[in-house]
Amino acid sequence: MPALHHLPMQAVDPATEYDGFIGWVLSLMTIAGEVGVGLAVLIETFFPPIPSEAILPGAGFLAYEGRMSFWGALVAATLAGLIGGWIWYGLGAALGRNRTRWIFEKMPLVEVADFDKAEKFFSRWGGVAVFTGRCVPLVRSFISIPAGIERMNLWKFSLYTFAGSLLWNGIWIGLGYAFGPAIKPVLEQWSGVISNLVLIAIAGLIVWFVIVRLRKRARLAREGDTAGAGATTDKDVEDPTR
Repeated sequence: MPALHHLPMQAVDPATEYDGFIGWVLSLMTIAGEVGVGLAVLIETFFPPIPSEAILPGAGFLAYEGRMSFWGALVAATLAGLIGGWIWYGLGAALGRNRTRWIFEKMPLVEVADFDKAEKFFSRWGGVAVFTGRCVPLVRSFISIPAGIERMNLWKFSLYTFAGSLLWNGIWIGLGYAFGPAIKPVLEQWSGVISNLVLIAIAGLIVWFVIVRLRKRARLAREGDTAGAGATTDKDVEDPTR
């Protein structure tokens, strides 16, 4: 079970023990400590292509190795999630529904449907949506916006956001800690290969996301052109004098 105090840091830099992306991430978190874990979660709140799920198990692994406090990493990650939620909540409250929706319309590769779904989900479930939304990639960034637009009680919003973030972060950090004994020999031998696979997977997901969005926009544009052409033809038929 994780100790309740900061565990002693080891002098060896993980970058010298593990190769590639994994070594770099572990080294960065070792240098920045628990604050680095919080920063990673905060960045992910505004830039989802960097998933916290790829960072948090590393924090748990470092806690297992004695380079980081398990509870310190968990608190830092949870507070970062709360701060990110406050920022999105504040933007929603300040801009209101119409201006927020307009911004979504202008953002590249972001669909208004994403905002509409988050708003509908919140309208139906309220605080439960905020709590569960913190455990769903992409949704956890957007679910705070309708909460701000509807001016949900800030204390209640903070409670649900903190609880949801605590649960999600605890799962991923806990997995890294619990499987530390099994992960360590694998990373020592295959960290370079695993790093490349992780980077390929992240790049693949980003490319897939971009392609799907671009194809959907192209299809909607074609449907709009077809509908417009059909309306013009009908109008011409109805007016034989033209």
